[in-house]
Amino acid sequence: MRPRPTPDPAGPGQESVWSYPRPPAVDPTDEHVVVEFAGRVIADTRSAIRVLETSHPPSYYVPLADVDREALKHNPRRTFCEFKGQAAYVDLVAGGQRSELAGWYYPTPTPGFASLADHLTFYPSRVDRCLVDGEVVTASDSDFYGGWITSRVVGPFKGAPGTAWW
Repeated sequence: MRPRPTPDPAGPGQESVWSYPRPPAVDPTDEHVVVEFAGRVIADTRSAIRVLETSHPPSYYVPLADVDREALKHNPRRTFCEFKGQAAYVDLVAGGQRSELAGWYYPTPTPGFASLADHLTFYPSRVDRCLVDGEVVTASDSDFYGGWITSRVVGPFKGAPGTAWW
């Protein structure tokens, strides 16, 4: 068995993703979350939900009421999460640009994740910018987890090559 990676030390005001639980926790936040694509604001909220799972950077789920739905286009892709249920995907189309599989949501989340109903999250790597309280988010090394890396969290983060065994 391979050893678990050594968590990076968390400084003041930081969280280690290694302190996040499995199964994941849902954490409502009033942080200001903004998603931009093709020169326009696609999402803007102070009512996001962070999903926190061991070794993963958080994903920020935005209420659909705070998303520019005209930019969302159905994508037939579906995946399954052992905790949250079946995920559905959307493309973003705006300003003559298209970003395939830019975001996902759970149409009927499992009971433990019911608060994610009517919320959508985005891959930071597939939009122009995601911001949390004005800080530009760094995308995780893999779109598999869709994590949002800010100065608030420390890793190491699952998703980079060689981390599948974590």
